[in-house]
Amino acid sequence: MATEAGRKILAGARVRRLRRELGLSQAGMAAELGISASYLNLMERNQRPVTAQVLIRLAEAFNVDPRGFAREEEARLQSELDEMFADPLFRAAPVARDELREFADIAPSVADAVQRLYVAYRDLKEGGGAASGLADDERSEAVSSNNPVDRVRDLIQSATNHFPELEARAESLADDIAKSGSDLLPALVARLKEMHGIRVQVLPVDVMPSSLRRFDHHRRRLMLSELVDIHGRAFQTAYQLALIEWRDTIDAIATRLEPEQSPAKALLRVSLANYAAAALMMPYQKFLDAAEALNYDIDVLGARFQASFEQVAHRLTTLNRTNARGVPFFLIRIDNAGNVSKRFAAGNFPFSRFGGTCPLWSLHETFSSPGAFMTEIVELPDGAKWFSIARTVRRAASAYGEAEGQFAIGLGCELKYASRLIYARKFDLKAAPATPIGVNCRLCERENCAQRAAPPITRKLRVDESIRGVSPFSFDA
Repeated sequence: MATEAGRKILAGARVRRLRRELGLSQAGMAAELGISASYLNLMERNQRPVTAQVLIRLAEAFNVDPRGFAREEEARLQSELDEMFADPLFRAAPVARDELREFADIAPSVADAVQRLYVAYRDLKEGGGAASGLADDERSEAVSSNNPVDRVRDLIQSATNHFPELEARAESLADDIAKSGSDLLPALVARLKEMHGIRVQVLPVDVMPSSLRRFDHHRRRLMLSELVDIHGRAFQTAYQLALIEWRDTIDAIATRLEPEQSPAKALLRVSLANYAAAALMMPYQKFLDAAEALNYDIDVLGARFQASFEQVAHRLTTLNRTNARGVPFFLIRIDNAGNVSKRFAAGNFPFSRFGGTCPLWSLHETFSSPGAFMTEIVELPDGAKWFSIARTVRRAASAYGEAEGQFAIGLGCELKYASRLIYARKFDLKAAPATPIGVNCRLCERENCAQRAAPPITRKLRVDESIRGVSPFSFDA
């Protein structure tokens, strides 16, 4: 019987969706897999597990990622449904978590559509009366395009934060640069000039007071601010080169993920060009081999590939190539007010879609020790344990007297992968205590938390004027 870490792999919805995408009948797919059509029918209805042999045949016959059938995408969707149905909006008609999991498993596309509808409702509600004066069709359009940032995050995550077409082009160009013997930045600058007639100029801050990069189409100049460090200059130059040389690939991916023209599609193109730039600076196989050999030492990887801490950390979340995967990391970036400005995951860390992060997480403590690593084991309310690495970063230099852009980067993985990380060597991974954290206050049901900022929306608030507990909020168990 097929198991992963001792559990059955019931992936009927994913098998059925793959078959329909390929335009195959049950008989046709069954023949490719070497099983009977009746067995495939039972498998699609989750009455039979996907065996190891079937997983191997799926990968070989249809070039799919077998790890995708371990239900990581379903786990992400289930987490978002749990958060969504915890809203007081549904209190009059509560839905059991088991039913939500069945919904996500049987009809993931419908569940995703329901989740998008809820996001539109939240955007309209939080926007107050901003759209109240619009006609119905205008209001609908305003809501659907209200948050292109979240939309792009969802689209990238739906692709498991990995784009093979861009990886292939980046590796090919990186190999050509390596053969020339030039360092990356001079080679990129030379390629822009020789093949595209574009000059790269680093200009003083008084010439570029409010921008770090600007491309002048008419004069064929890529202008970079002197405040951008060497890693940023390489990244911005690679970004411009990708936009020019790989525009067809970027446009094809963007259209596949977001067919209609919209602000989200424009932002997606930028995100894909950023992805391509990182892939060019850190070519997939060479970067993965180095990461494994160095036990994912981020600073050493940065030195080897001439990349910043954040660039390396972000790149680590993209190592999802079939048969050549790295540790499945998640990444989150916050400012000192706790606002989330970046989140990506190769695994299924349950990011909160609404609100910030748990204040008990050492991620927030990094601002008191800039540049220092903070490592810990954290445990979520469902018992899942994760290994966390956190550190502050600066986006760019700033002139004296101007606000400095400082952020905290949280990078982590499931505890079962932590033994592969240099940062976990001081931990007894089997016995070390874990810090109990929540997704965020509104979804966390832990009692007696001194850091609680709001009661959980999944529980009824209990008010007793004669008692003041550790937490400012009490609620029914």
